[in-house]
Amino acid sequence: MRDERQTGYAPKPVEGVTPVQRIEVTGRSVPCDGRIGMDGLGHPRVWLRIAEREVTCPYCSITYVLKDGAGDDDGHH
Repeated sequence: MRDERQTGYAPKPVEGVTPVQRIEVTGRSVPCDGRIGMDGLGHPRVWLRIAEREVTCPYCSITYVLKDGAGDDDGHH
């Protein structure tokens, strides 16, 4: 689902339509273009910042989760 803190709304998940992808990452800044494991054109590349443990892309709803023990990079990634 989209992150309502970024977009002002969060649509209701639709089974078979809304991605349920959760991708583990090692850094707090992650790029997303919506093409991971999806057919289609994707979306413009955006950089997402993980403030706590995870962030959801406001375009495609893919969720990026910080791996345990990762992210102590103080924003330098």
